[in-house]
Amino acid sequence: MSEREELMALRQQCTRSIQGHGVVTAASMLATIPSDTTMDNYGQGGVVTDLEAEICRVLDKPAAAFLPSGVMAQQAVLRVHADARNRRTVVFHPMCHLEQHEGQGYQRLHGLIGRPAGQRDRLITMDDLTAIAEPPAVLLLELPQRDIGGQQPAWDDLAAQAGWARERGAAAHLDGARLWESAAGYGRSPAEIAALFDTVYVSFYKGIGALPGCCVAGPEDVVEQVREWRRRMGGTLYGLWPSAASALTLLAERLPRFDGYLDHARATAVALSATPGITVIPDPPQVPMMHLLLRVAADDYGKAVRRLAEDEGLWVSPFCVPTADPAVQRLELSVGDATLEFTPAEIAEIFAGLMGR
Repeated sequence: MSEREELMALRQQCTRSIQGHGVVTAASMLATIPSDTTMDNYGQGGVVTDLEAEICRVLDKPAAAFLPSGVMAQQAVLRVHADARNRRTVVFHPMCHLEQHEGQGYQRLHGLIGRPAGQRDRLITMDDLTAIAEPPAVLLLELPQRDIGGQQPAWDDLAAQAGWARERGAAAHLDGARLWESAAGYGRSPAEIAALFDTVYVSFYKGIGALPGCCVAGPEDVVEQVREWRRRMGGTLYGLWPSAASALTLLAERLPRFDGYLDHARATAVALSATPGITVIPDPPQVPMMHLLLRVAADDYGKAVRRLAEDEGLWVSPFCVPTADPAVQRLELSVGDATLEFTPAEIAEIFAGLMGR
């Protein structure tokens, strides 16, 4: 058994967590699928159609398609936009998911060309975009920008950036894997954000905490082509209903809670910032997630996480990102139902203990 497998087994033995919606089990996830769910057939009918209709309503878009994977969804919609414009260039932030976590699938499978704009440790600016001379097919914006702590641009800047794409004849596409968190941060509805973009991708297993799956929403002609690419890429499974039913259940349950998650994230950040050895990025959090710089060696932190899980049944993620300083680790903290069970002071005390303070 690998070290990661050992840690995941240890996680399943825990009964509490400070992160997201907590430790999930097969039983808890199956419970999100109503017993009277109507099944689909190869993505048509039943709860899949119901979920797509709900996403159209929530995002105020004319059409939506359910896909089993966000990687598949975004590659498909970017390919459709590129083919429609006979262009191959996709402009994105250098730390976007497409570039960092998908093995350059957009390039190797679809012949698209990535054009990073801006710097790795800050958001894209209009100056970064106006410096680009080549005609892009798509501008992809990720909200919030997860790998730099969940940051997002000011609303007027976001609107200007989407407008830049349209002025260049490009599509504006939203990587909204965490759109629900983004909407809380802006104090706007998901539909208001989606209105700035031609197409939107939303995930259901991240902030919503459902089984894996996602939707792409946008114009009917684009979405119909995404459905065709879903089949070509092997995503039109015989039955997509378990994930779609889980998503529809938890979307209704958790979407109203994100303002509360944000309030708790900001209160927690105050307590964490006052704890020696912890830096919060960004401070204050802009959405219900943040990154923590912890002044502790990776091995010491990992051992402390294991002890906490074994002794107290409390799970804190051991998966830190190393920094240029070996004595400092970077950790993502997402706020959800499980986090609400702990006061900000309790969360700060837990992290202080993990750092040996």
